[in-house]
Amino acid sequence: MMKSAVLTIIMRCFWCRGIHLIILVILLCWASGCSDDNGNPGPADERFLVSAEFVYSTTAQQLKLLAQLSGLDVDPNEFLYDIEIYKVTYATLLNGNTINASGLIALPQTNQEVGMLSFQHGTITNYSDAPSDFSPSDYNTISYAAMASVGFIGIIPDYLGFGSSTSVLHPYYVEDLTASAIIDMLKAATELAQQSNVAFNGKLFLAGYSEGGYATMAAHKSIEEDGLEGFTLVASFPGAGAYDLKGVQEHIFGLEDYEDPHYLAYIARAYQIHYQHTDLLTDFFNEPYASRIPGLFDGQKGSGEINAQLTTKISDLIQQDVLTNIDSDPDYAYLVEAFNENSLIDWTPEIQMFMYHGLADETVPYQNSVDTFNKLLANGTSTSVLSLTALEGTHSSAIEPYIAALIEKLLSLK
Repeated sequence: MMKSAVLTIIMRCFWCRGIHLIILVILLCWASGCSDDNGNPGPADERFLVSAEFVYSTTAQQLKLLAQLSGLDVDPNEFLYDIEIYKVTYATLLNGNTINASGLIALPQTNQEVGMLSFQHGTITNYSDAPSDFSPSDYNTISYAAMASVGFIGIIPDYLGFGSSTSVLHPYYVEDLTASAIIDMLKAATELAQQSNVAFNGKLFLAGYSEGGYATMAAHKSIEEDGLEGFTLVASFPGAGAYDLKGVQEHIFGLEDYEDPHYLAYIARAYQIHYQHTDLLTDFFNEPYASRIPGLFDGQKGSGEINAQLTTKISDLIQQDVLTNIDSDPDYAYLVEAFNENSLIDWTPEIQMFMYHGLADETVPYQNSVDTFNKLLANGTSTSVLSLTALEGTHSSAIEPYIAALIEKLLSLK
């Protein structure tokens, strides 16, 4: 597939519903247990798939026709297989209890063995932006159909807190729950593939941007540390994630203004719930924001609406005592511990990992990826395993070169 067509698709559709759209263009270009809370949680009987609801199907011929009518520089012959898309629920663990999570799985209708790619979407706050909530006529659902038609099992997790698990707040940037929700969906996908007579060849790839980049690295780390029977992780492609959360906190504390305060509020609210620190919001934020934040993450508001209810001025948003004494006052040690505990800098990757980040990123600074890269090398990772590619652009505009670079690497590894 030609890169010009890929990038045209990205620019046309990216702003429609969010970063999860990117998985379409990746796949158009490439045809291809049970443990405790700190591992890969799952139900006691080690069966993960709870239900699979048929959402959409189409034929390869229909997709070829759509490609021809689109006017884009897309080879219709890339669409090889009829496809089926399912909304799935699957069992995972939250605080030691089984909970149903959800997502979409796209299956090619073929007797040939195929690989699997799990693409982790970026930050969302509105329930309606969860992948499994797309309607059959939504452009995104049709996009997922195209994924499978080129010969690939496509995995699109909702994450906890969205789809079938809206009874809980999304554990935003909580490492273990982020990784386990992805890994348990991979296991559920193998069960659905087996039931559907789709042969999985065991090869797994992980990709994602922004929060999806963090989620990708968290899942990669968990797979290396705990193993994943039946899967061979070939490579991951984390883009622009906040991997070193303590570093992000220090960066934001050094600013006068931060244009996306909902990210910081989201993390704080998630940590308040996850760690059961009742006073976290009032310790961290000034009023009226501390009292306002819980109601902002109700699943009905997008990031812009949440930002409008906060302030971009750091000295107005955050308590001055925290700004000054977070690293020295024992009363704030729990905050530092939470940031450090969920940072992805305490491991040594041994499976190929390609990192990407935009040089002009003001949402998650490029330096955060540099620091993470250097810390992983200091831990003993080889530069033959780990790479960091600097991209031109901001947090939003660097998505285009991220995709172009990602496609190139995927093609070389297929």
